[in-house]
Amino acid sequence: MPSYAKTTGSKGIHVYVPIVRGPVQKDVWTFAKALAQELTGRHPKLMTSADKVTSRPKGRVLVDYNQNAWGRTLASVDSVRPHPRACVSTPITWKEVDQGVQIEDFRLDNVRVRFKKTGHLFKPLLKKTGRVDLRRFL
Repeated sequence: MPSYAKTTGSKGIHVYVPIVRGPVQKDVWTFAKALAQELTGRHPKLMTSADKVTSRPKGRVLVDYNQNAWGRTLASVDSVRPHPRACVSTPITWKEVDQGVQIEDFRLDNVRVRFKKTGHLFKPLLKKTGRVDLRRFL
């Protein structure tokens, strides 16, 4: 399943999966919940999908499927976030994630230069091909 990462500009990383257009929001949320539960079931010492903060084990990555719930907001691509270092919510590569990228690595003072080097990392999300058909999973 193709996936693309973007920093939130705060504490996390959003993962985008290009889907075939058509499913309603509730179907996307249902799929995201099932995927989160499958991932956390396979990797319980690494991940959690617990909604309540008090139910989350310490030191786990939160797979927050509720970001797909109705009315949720997220930082737009390449937007400056309210952070003392003017961090930017920006697309990143999975290699950067593997290397331990930090949110503070992407700031207003350096993200333009990075963009010139990397190009538009979310460009594949604009293609009509290579999308996941969620009907296969619903």
